[in-house]
Amino acid sequence: MENLLKDLYVEELRDIYDAENQLVKALPGMAKAASSEELRSAFENHLEQTREHVQRLEQVFADLGEKAKAKKCKGMQGLIAEGKQAIDDDFEGNVKDAELISAAQRVEHYEIAAYGTVRSYAELLDQQDAVSLLQKTLQEEKDTDEKLSELADSINAQALSEQGSSSNRKAKAARM
Repeated sequence: MENLLKDLYVEELRDIYDAENQLVKALPGMAKAASSEELRSAFENHLEQTREHVQRLEQVFADLGEKAKAKKCKGMQGLIAEGKQAIDDDFEGNVKDAELISAAQRVEHYEIAAYGTVRSYAELLDQQDAVSLLQKTLQEEKDTDEKLSELADSINAQALSEQGSSSNRKAKAARM
């Protein structure tokens, strides 16, 4: 039975390895599309973290005696496609940033689920070094999600106030 779980563990690691590599390519576009300097900085910081996540996964593969090989992660592919759609949408300013945060948090939640799963497998397989590496990444993903939530509180409120002032301008123009 343990070999079957180990095989599943390796397959899941390959999936998240591909997901992280896809994200390394996608995050610069998210950063460039952000109008908020704080959001842009958050995306840039997470890009650096994501590069570290890739290195940690390579270490986990090495410790297992496995080649760091990716298995196409269709889930991340879909999430990144949604992120690209957010970049291409016609929204501007804080509304665009709110949409980018929404897309980014979907990615974070996906990663939190994936890392929680592989960390659990590593525990069951008594891969203590991997548990430590995977737990560190899992915590960073949770921290990023929390940071995005904090940014969303501010940016979403600003987007709402922009909407209010836009509605007021339209109403005023209609009365003239």
